Amino acid sequence: MSLEILDQLEGKIRQAVETIQLLQLEVEELKDRNQQTQQAYDALRNENEQLKVEHDSWQERLRSLLGQIDNV
Repeated sequence: MSLEILDQLEGKIRQAVETIQLLQLEVEELKDRNQQTQQAYDALRNENEQLKVEHDSWQERLRSLLGQIDNV
């Protein structure tokens, strides 16, 4: 009877180890995905900042042109 209990315990331990290994793999995948998402976010944020600068430049040029038209 003790041998059966040990066999059951061994099976549960193996199952727990397999579950831990699978969870560790999942954690690594999620870390990679998080890093990729962060990189994409950073790229979009940089692009947004560039577009804001470009937009402000266009607005300033238009104001200047409108000012010239008003002076005429």
